[in-house]
Amino acid sequence: MAIAPLHNGRSTVALHERAEANLRFIRETMERATLFTAVPGWGMAGVGLTACAAAALAAVQPTLWRWLLVWISEAALALAIGSTAMWRKARQQDDSLASAAARRFFFAFVPPLAVGGLLSITLVGHGAYDVLPGAWLLLYGTGVMAGGAFSVRVVPLLGFAFLLLGGVTLFLPLALANWAMALGFGVLHLGFGLVIARNYGG
Repeated sequence: MAIAPLHNGRSTVALHERAEANLRFIRETMERATLFTAVPGWGMAGVGLTACAAAALAAVQPTLWRWLLVWISEAALALAIGSTAMWRKARQQDDSLASAAARRFFFAFVPPLAVGGLLSITLVGHGAYDVLPGAWLLLYGTGVMAGGAFSVRVVPLLGFAFLLLGGVTLFLPLALANWAMALGFGVLHLGFGLVIARNYGG
């Protein structure tokens, strides 16, 4: 008399699917524990739109000082948009901005921005306005690339794109450099932001 198999084909398939689901859950849990996933795609896209508007507004300013004020105002607005969007995304993901992954991200991302602020004061003091756009793009790209090492894969690519653009911008006159910032802080943020929003949960 033949002995019936312990599992039929359907049970084996179901067991296999459950095992795959469990492995997927474990992998995603480990990824969230080691990577900072609250980079806000929609917030980044919003920053891109405001940066494009800022570039257009800055281009028609009659003095270098007013040009600078437009971009400083844009930086403050971008910080507000990005911070709010990041907080909301972290909350939706039931994540904490004080987690180990978030701390690693911020410790890598913030120092180049702080250096950029100090360098900007020095450059403005010497009247080197034409160097500012390239320096901003390079240092921001450095921060994004460094922080992106602790985030999803597309973030370091964004940082690398900023580095390339910043390197070129250093050799452009201010009028063209202003539009290079529109390409970087505007178009790159908008494009990469939409990719992150679509593929990484908003």
